[in-house]
Amino acid sequence: MIAALRGTVLEAGEDGLVLDVNGVGYLVFCSGRTLARLPAPGGEAALVVETHVREDHIHLYGFADALERDCFRLLGTVQGVGTKVALAILTVVPAEQMGQILAAQDKAMLTRAAGVGPKLAGRIVAELKDKAAGLGALPVGRPAGVALPETTAGAAGGAPAGSVIDDATSALVNLGYGRAEAWAAATAAATAQGDAATVEGVIGTALRELGRT
Repeated sequence: MIAALRGTVLEAGEDGLVLDVNGVGYLVFCSGRTLARLPAPGGEAALVVETHVREDHIHLYGFADALERDCFRLLGTVQGVGTKVALAILTVVPAEQMGQILAAQDKAMLTRAAGVGPKLAGRIVAELKDKAAGLGALPVGRPAGVALPETTAGAAGGAPAGSVIDDATSALVNLGYGRAEAWAAATAAATAQGDAATVEGVIGTALRELGRT
């Protein structure tokens, strides 16, 4: 089985790329998020690979890292989630946030992926929420009471950072973002701003970061 590939990008499309490894071109399917991180044709890329062998074909799926691959594998255990849908989910949900989104049962975030409706999103979180810790999620997320990072113990004006993060999270949710996604962005912004963190400042920074994903 092929577990990893490193080579030159020959061409890239909407759902995959051709990677030249020692003169052999491998067609590798990837999430849109991973494809966006790859260099232009002619550049060198390295991918973690999952090999699927079937009677009529062999397909290779490429990932930016082992965590994204693990998310792909876990999503594939849910009935109704094939490889195409799993990659679509990983296109809209960063692998590093997948565990938290599952733990928070954030169905709204999952339905942003092509091919995922409310019913399938509900099945995904129902079946995988208890496995979220395996993807690095804390046992309970801030949407359910997670402890705050030590670096955000305080904020400007003596207001607890937890209050700043919670208020910013609520504002982001009201703007249409999923709770787990909003909380992760608000926490990262508050941590970066440290003691100078304010609700307005955290919201602004979080919105800029969310706009890049």
